[in-house]
Amino acid sequence: MRFLYYDRVLTIDKGRSITGVKTFPLSEEFLRKHFTRKALVPGVIFIESMAQLLGWLIIYSHDFRLSSIMSLIEGVKVPAALRPGFAAEISAEIISTSRRDSLGRAKVQVDGLEVASVDRFIFSHFHKVDQVALKARFSYYSGIPAESFDGRGPYGS
Repeated sequence: MRFLYYDRVLTIDKGRSITGVKTFPLSEEFLRKHFTRKALVPGVIFIESMAQLLGWLIIYSHDFRLSSIMSLIEGVKVPAALRPGFAAEISAEIISTSRRDSLGRAKVQVDGLEVASVDRFIFSHFHKVDQVALKARFSYYSGIPAESFDGRGPYGS
């Protein structure tokens, strides 16, 4: 089973930033039978949602010629008790990138208030990838049409 912790990509600026949205209903699989009295969204879910979007931004920014794996996080802030039933805006940015790795940061906002953040993500790069499959997967997971990757669509650069 694959878990996606964002619903769609709202904006993407190649080499710079990405913004997505995730709704957290009570029906989420990770909440089922986990809490006995009051369901809470686990902090690690916020970390994963930020990592997924930043990872896709890195892959997109390198024209799908690599895959990225999160290798370090620092400066993590997550909410202690946030109940399901809200929509979150997730934004991430690349601070620096090279052939070997990328450095970025991300945050999650609910109703304009920051509820979670990671000051430093480091992603290692892997270069033996199937570009066509990566583009198709990104298109499917993000909701961005694959033809937008050629630079002519609203997400091209």
